[in-house]
Amino acid sequence: MFLNTSCCLSVHSEFLDIVDVDMMRMPNEINKTQHHTTFYNSDSLIVRRGQEFQVKITFNRPYKPASDKFAVEFVIGSTPQYSKGTYIPVFPTQERQSSWAGRITNTSENTVTMGITPTPDCIVGKYYMYVAVVTPFGIRRTRKDDSRNLYILFNPWASADAVFLDDETERQECVMNEMGIIYHGAYDDIAERDWNYGQFNYGVLDACLYIMDKAAMPITNRGDPIKVTRKASAMLNSHDDEGVLVGNWTGDYTYGVAPTSWTGSTEILLSYATSKMPVCYAQCWVYAAVFNTFLRCLGIPSRVVTNYYSAHDNDGNLKTDIILHDNGRIDRNRTKDSIWNYHCWNECYMSRPDLPAGFGGWQVVDATPQETSDGMYRCGPASVQAIKHGQMCYPFDAAFVFAEVNSDVVFYSRSKEGTMEPVKVNQTHVGRMVLTKAPGDVTRRDITDQYKFPEGSKEERTVLEKAEEFGCQREKSNPPDADVDLVLPTLEVTVGNDFELSLEFINRSDQRRVVDIYISGSVVYYTGVTSTEFLFSDPTVTIGPNKSEEDVFPLTRLIQQPTMFKHSLFENPLFIGFVYFFSTMYVVCVHQLSGGARVSEEMMATVEFTNPFTFGLEGVYIRMEGPGLMMPKSKYYR
Repeated sequence: MFLNTSCCLSVHSEFLDIVDVDMMRMPNEINKTQHHTTFYNSDSLIVRRGQEFQVKITFNRPYKPASDKFAVEFVIGSTPQYSKGTYIPVFPTQERQSSWAGRITNTSENTVTMGITPTPDCIVGKYYMYVAVVTPFGIRRTRKDDSRNLYILFNPWASADAVFLDDETERQECVMNEMGIIYHGAYDDIAERDWNYGQFNYGVLDACLYIMDKAAMPITNRGDPIKVTRKASAMLNSHDDEGVLVGNWTGDYTYGVAPTSWTGSTEILLSYATSKMPVCYAQCWVYAAVFNTFLRCLGIPSRVVTNYYSAHDNDGNLKTDIILHDNGRIDRNRTKDSIWNYHCWNECYMSRPDLPAGFGGWQVVDATPQETSDGMYRCGPASVQAIKHGQMCYPFDAAFVFAEVNSDVVFYSRSKEGTMEPVKVNQTHVGRMVLTKAPGDVTRRDITDQYKFPEGSKEERTVLEKAEEFGCQREKSNPPDADVDLVLPTLEVTVGNDFELSLEFINRSDQRRVVDIYISGSVVYYTGVTSTEFLFSDPTVTIGPNKSEEDVFPLTRLIQQPTMFKHSLFENPLFIGFVYFFSTMYVVCVHQLSGGARVSEEMMATVEFTNPFTFGLEGVYIRMEGPGLMMPKSKYYR
């Protein structure tokens, strides 16, 4: 019995066994610093594909390359298979390699440091890691341990990755920057909205991966940025798949948070991942901002883009058709197309191997549910280069985005008999300006020239001719210009004060003109939807030859109109005449820091709000957050 026991002990002391595995996952260790993942608030190792990372394995004795055999195994998904790339063994010797390269970078006594390089097109997501050793009694494998979880992201720093972006300034802005500026307002009155993307906040990465799980996206598709962004553009809205955000443009946000109240993406994503239910409510900039967080968190370079005077082509004819009654009033029942004062979407950077050369780079993706694409509310990725050059046949949804920046606005007069005649064509109104945040700065960057050639240029005519080949039905008629011009003033309006609308009519003909005028002043949401009409007038003006005539329309304090009208003002509306816009600002914030701000020390901030209205505000929520400083908090004031 003793001899048998000693013999058994002798055999066991010979084979290699695993004592410890160090993922080198601390923020200040080599893996996270080299992979630009130091800022992720996670205890797990997070690396980027196509780039080597290291793990330390401690054995019970020194490793002998000639006789010892071990492998580091990575699995992802519920049914890992080698053939599908969901089970990947990595070997330390050159004689035996798999798709992921492995090598021993250092040996010290019983500890081996192994370098592992995932392929630049591997699946993005959460992997489990095991170490397996061949023994005389079979394979010994480490048990599943959450401390050995591994997240692999897209890598815009790796030239072989589909999302490679060869510009460090752009990478720092479009991957690493947690704070952004989203532009809104009107073309001639641009406003800014700060947003905390918070892509590195605790739980956000898991929430982004949950979105793909919720979509039942095949694991094998999760390494392809084209498929990931297309699926995400559907999942960020809740229209047909119980996605992240519920859209609401009604002005009634009783059962959720008003879109204007959100200050960042973190609360939205964590709420969705925790409750498994869509979050209420969003409008276009919220969809774009949360989508931006999703993309940057996974390592896909992205930015939020704002298009001013953005056409929503409802019937797919690439024209924006505005139908008027014979008295000049808009027929809202028959007018299905609309022009948004602004619309926000995302651009993400990737190669497009499914398209001809030259159409990679920035791609439009849009999560705002406007129209269906392949049966779901989603849009993109559509090549910005394809849009600029009129290649509307290229996937995905290039024709819809082309219409958003290039539509002709055609006004039709509809007679009582039902016949329609074009009375005005505006070929330059839509897509007036496209803005995004400048990299490394807090200023805006005009990228209109990336979407379209200059108006009236030879290149623009060529593009429009090409667009017609793909079914773009441009309005060929050219209604004569009227010989009476309308001059609209630029108004600076303060909420709560009286003001006057002064209109000047100029007769450029040699004959007297009697003009029937239709003037409508309405509170209009940025999507072009009318809330409240506060002015309607249809005067007749007589103007002598080569003379002008001025009419003044006094408007009383709009904010003191009925309660329903008061509430509509809080929706960032624009007061709109027939062709005239002006915006209002109704909250002024002054930020003050009390004392100096020092790293790792608490500081105090004072925020003052001034109420410009003539009535008190009730039911006020203050929401605040800061990347790396403060998770989202809110306070209610009755």
